[in-house]
Parts: sequence; C-alpha cells; structure tokens
Amino acid sequence: MIIKKEKNNPVLLPVPEDQTISLKIWFRAGSQNDPQGKEGLAYITAQLLSRGASVYNSYEQILERLFPLATGCQAVTSAEMTVYSGRVHYDNLNYYYPLFIEGLIRPAFLVSDLNRIKEEMLNYLNTTLKYANDEQLCKAALQNYIFEGTSYGHITEGSISSVKSITVEDVVAFYTRYFNSSNYVIGLGGGYPKELLPQLIADLNALPEGRPFYPYDIRPNLFNGLNIKLIEKETDVTAISLGYPINLLRGSREWYALAVANSYFGEHRNSASHLYQIIRESRGLSYGAYSYIEYFPEGEQRQLPPVNIARTYQNFEVWVRPVPNDAAHFVLRTVVLELEKLAANGLTEENFELARQFLKKYILHFAQDTETRLGYAIDDQFYSIKGSHLEIFRNILDKLTLKEVNNAVKRHLQFKNMKVVMVTQGARELRQRLIADEPSPIRYASLKDVQIYNEDRHIENYPLNIEPEKVDVLNVNRLFE
Repeated sequence: MIIKKEKNNPVLLPVPEDQTISLKIWFRAGSQNDPQGKEGLAYITAQLLSRGASVYNSYEQILERLFPLATGCQAVTSAEMTVYSGRVHYDNLNYYYPLFIEGLIRPAFLVSDLNRIKEEMLNYLNTTLKYANDEQLCKAALQNYIFEGTSYGHITEGSISSVKSITVEDVVAFYTRYFNSSNYVIGLGGGYPKELLPQLIADLNALPEGRPFYPYDIRPNLFNGLNIKLIEKETDVTAISLGYPINLLRGSREWYALAVANSYFGEHRNSASHLYQIIRESRGLSYGAYSYIEYFPEGEQRQLPPVNIARTYQNFEVWVRPVPNDAAHFVLRTVVLELEKLAANGLTEENFELARQFLKKYILHFAQDTETRLGYAIDDQFYSIKGSHLEIFRNILDKLTLKEVNNAVKRHLQFKNMKVVMVTQGARELRQRLIADEPSPIRYASLKDVQIYNEDRHIENYPLNIEPEKVDVLNVNRLFE
C-alpha cells in the first residue's frame, strides 16, 4: 500500500476494497494556543464543532440524522493538534457528508451548546478527574508539573476558573484565528470516491481567511534533583507518575533505538517488561508499571499508542498503577533504582534481542484499520517523516545495534533530575519520610523468594537525596483551580 503524502498537502490513503471512508481535517492548533486565562478554549471550540449546532441544524437534529447512519463527528484536541474526523460507510456518504462539513464550516456557536460543554468540562475537572480516577489525576498533574511555565503547562481541558470565563465571543475569536483556510491538512482514507477530495477543498475555502500556524518554541524549564508533588486525598492506594522532558522525536534513528530500550524497560501493557516483572510479577505491589518516550494519555483505557496527539516536545514518563499507601515510598525507590541501573548499564545482548523481536511483531498491531493508518500518516506529516513511521520502525529493528540502543539510553535516560507526582493519603507524613530518607521496609501477604528479600533490603535503604524545599503537599481540592 502506498501512502500519498507531501508537506502541507492532503494525506491520502486510498483503499478501494474498504467499504468505509475515513475523513480527518487536521488543524495546526491546540491547547498551547489557549490565551492566558482562557485555558481550555481550544478544546471547547473543537467540541462545539463536533457536538454543537450548525447554522442549518440544531445539535439534536444532527444527532437524529446521524443515528440511522451509525456514525458521528469527533474532534480530538491535544497540545499542538486538533483533528476533526468522521468515518462512514461508502453507501451513506451522500447523507453524512453535508452534516460533517456544515459542523466545521457553518458552526452556530450557540450559548446553550457552550453552556452544555462547559458544564461537562467543569464536572470533569471538579469531580471526575479529582475523585473518580487517581491514575488520570496523577498523570494530568505530572504533565502540568513537568511543563509548568510553558504553553504545555495546562491540561487540554484547562482549569475551573478559565473554563468558567470562556464566552461565545472567545470561541468565535479562536475559531476565526486558528480554524482558518490556510491552517489545515486534509486526510482521506478508505474507498472514497475521487470527487471527494476536490469537494472538500472547495468547501473548506469557506473557512475564515488566515495564515498557517506552527508550534511555539516552549523550551521546558530545567530542574535539578527529585522534585515531588504530593497530592493529599482520602484513598487506600497511591498513584505514582514521574518523568522529565526529552529532546527526541520519532523519525530519527536514535528515537527508534531508544524505543527498543523503553520496550524492554516498561512497554505499555506488556507483562514481560522489566518494570512489570520487578513491581508486579515478583512482588505483587501494583497492577502494572510502564514507561513511555512519547505522551501517552488515558493509558488505563488503551492497549496501543494513540494517534493525532503529536507534539514537538516529548517527555519520558514512568506510570505506576496504584500501590498500597504503605508501599508508596518503597515503590518510588524501586523505580528510581531501576532507572539508575538502566541509565548506567543499558541493555544486555539478551535484553536487546528479546525487545527487538517483540517489537517486530507487536508493531504490526498498531494500525490494523484504515482510520488508524490514516491517523499515523497525518502524524508522519507533522513530524516531517519521509515515508511511514511504522514501516521505518519495523525495518530499522533489523539494522539497529546494541551499541546504538545503549548510546541512546546514555543520552536520554537519567534518574537524578525528575518530577514526581503521588496521589496519596497522609501526604505530610510521607513528605517527612521522603526528606529524611527513612528506611521503607516492605511486608508481603505471601512468602517470596530469598532473592527478593535480599534485593528489598537494598531497596528500602536506597538514598533518594530529596531536598525539603523540593517536596510540596497540595490538597486535591486545590488542583486545576
């Protein structure tokens, strides 16, 4: 299959045998374009396009007309991208397309729709994120923490105060500025008719006039040592996420080398990865522990990497699924120690071969349908990759050497300068134990191998060397204000 793709030109993935048609319109705008004090505006604007009225139909009428077609319109907003998309059976294209395009080029931006979206967002920020999912809470707080002081330094949904302040006038101004006729890329995939592309181009000329926008140079702030934010919350378990910015993007040979190392260390949802074996398999302390070299939101809901959340600044992250509160200090020590070992020693030949062989098969599952392959092709254009990222990934695995992988580890992985977020109960007491570097002995409900007990004696006294001024305690009620 040949993917037709040129810089700033339509991304075309024709699959004549596919009876569905995938449409994606990528706008070069996202949460990093939110004006100060209006964080969440990009997200709200996109949601009003996909889940609001057009000048021709109310939102209820749009839903009523889409229901028999078993489809809809979606908008995904991330730091630097907003992708407006849909998927429909070939036979229903003539019924679906007018609804798809009118939502984008003729939005009504009704106050009633805005209030509905804002109410949903405030409920998410006030209740769902804080009290229903500690893992998402921890990961969201980490992203804000790592990139604080930059345009990445707020989650896509913004904050409670900023969302409350957003008006229809704000939405119209943002739409006019960023959803313009020079700031998009069309993506088409599947068995689409040849006349669909010129139709889309003609219709999108109705967007406001404007210029193309490109990502800001955010330059993440440097930090030294372990910087820890403890979020006080009534809970029986502790969620842990930690990480730091990395200056490496997919498409380079070095990125693929580091991806091999990351797969060995903490491949998402892979029970054979090193962290999983150390924390869950050997000790039963957590449901899982994973690592990432690209932004990977909603990990508990995904088996495979998401598409169309590409960005020019990435971060290394370790996500530890909730552990018992009395094991939190021990598990933090375990993760930092294992990261130190990886940074110092790299992979063995055996580790390298196992990770490489695993990835060669695993990557085949990343894009099993046309819509996902189209998403990857759009991301390829974002990253200026010549060819297909997934094809390059598969092909380069046979060419990479252990030396290249370990050189990438030495350049990009470290354990001394990180930001850590822990959602826990008894945060102030944990803070005292952390800054005092108190021993953190661990107790198990069942007997373990002698080797585990021997390793634990080292882990429970492993020095984290945390400075008191670098550990903050924050009540969950104060987050995302």
